[in-house]
Amino acid sequence: MSLPAPAPTSPYHAEEGHVGTAIATPTVLATRDFSLWYGSHQALFDITFDVPEHQVTAVIGPSGCGKSTWLRSLNRMNDLLGIVRTEGSISYRGTDIYERHVDAVEVRRRIGMVFQKPNPFPKSIRDNLAFPLRINGIRVGVEQRIETALRRAALWDEVKDRLARSALELSGGQQQRLCIARALVTEPEVLLMDEPCSALDPGSTARIEDLIQELRQRYTVVIVTHNMQQAARVSQHTAFFYVGRLEEFGPTREIFTKPTNKRTEDYITGRFG
Repeated sequence: MSLPAPAPTSPYHAEEGHVGTAIATPTVLATRDFSLWYGSHQALFDITFDVPEHQVTAVIGPSGCGKSTWLRSLNRMNDLLGIVRTEGSISYRGTDIYERHVDAVEVRRRIGMVFQKPNPFPKSIRDNLAFPLRINGIRVGVEQRIETALRRAALWDEVKDRLARSALELSGGQQQRLCIARALVTEPEVLLMDEPCSALDPGSTARIEDLIQELRQRYTVVIVTHNMQQAARVSQHTAFFYVGRLEEFGPTREIFTKPTNKRTEDYITGRFG
């Protein structure tokens, strides 16, 4: 069974007793009482909140608190480990992506992902983008899709005359933008970014941050980051995770200026982390 076509849905209003908060825009991804185990180790505990459409949601928290585990749960990347058990639900536009009839490959096409370190394939720039199209059975309009993805990743003008050259010849920042283009070439609705700037220099980081603001006009973006300033700069909503639990979620400005949770305040002000 395929996932529903992108369409607006009603925003989620936080249920009593949950840390989530009401949001005024349609919801794309809804996490409800979601828990996850790696074998016997529980990594996530009853996570409940929503990812709003066409906004950037930042996920912050100390190392090992479950940020990346939750992010990878949004497109079932954790399935590939083979030792994962989950409870609760994560829904994409009303469909639970963990239902047996839902194709994980289709989930990953709709919900693309960019990883911490640039990981271009040891192929040409063009082949890096053609590969995901091929494995998804897309054979029509390939060249146009490649150009469009590179333009949306703000890379086309830099590489248009060397598409046949190795992607490994690109700089680190260019490689990360290529990986963003590769995630966009199958035309997802959601883009997940796991510490996308941690391996980049300040100039490349600034370009990626500018790009994120452009991308949210077309896509819903979720970014995991350890950089408090980056979260404050690029996001409209922020979730704070601690020891596998969601401590607080809300508009970024409120989270950073008047958090309601003492632990959130302590983390943001550098008392621990």
